Amino acid sequence: MRRGTQLAAWSGEQTKYMKKQALSPQCRLDWPAGAPDERKPPSVDKIEPGLTGHAEMVVGTSDTAPRIGSGRIAVLATPKMITLIEEAALAAIEHLLPEGKQSLGTHLDVTHIAATPVGMTVKAEAKLIEVDGRKLLFAVEARDEMDLIGEGKHERVVVTGASFQKRVDEKAKR
Repeated sequence: MRRGTQLAAWSGEQTKYMKKQALSPQCRLDWPAGAPDERKPPSVDKIEPGLTGHAEMVVGTSDTAPRIGSGRIAVLATPKMITLIEEAALAAIEHLLPEGKQSLGTHLDVTHIAATPVGMTVKAEAKLIEVDGRKLLFAVEARDEMDLIGEGKHERVVVTGASFQKRVDEKAKR
């Protein structure tokens, strides 16, 4: 399944070349000389497991479940906690990416296990635990002033911003 997903992201010439050479999708990270379209994928050379990022917020009324439509009790909404977790992951790695590169969230597996009332501070931490080519996997957690309120895993992928934006623009034209 992953292989098909990655092949679909390659140009037609790249796909033909890779199939002809019987190379795995990971080979996309090191194009052989003479390969069609020799653009290099985003570099993650400075990104290593162990990097940690943090983000924090004070829960306001606009951050509650009723205000964003995810529940009826005025506590920190799960989508707001997820946003804070993503901010922590960005803080860990985004500053290390080369100019023109960025990371995008692709998968979240997070539990929201405790409620946080308005006025309480929430802190999120994201620790990079695995780098697999362009894919980055984080162990994440969020805590309020009293409890662990959420934990899990978060995956991001490094992309070239301009190329990604071009695909989005093309999609918008359809």
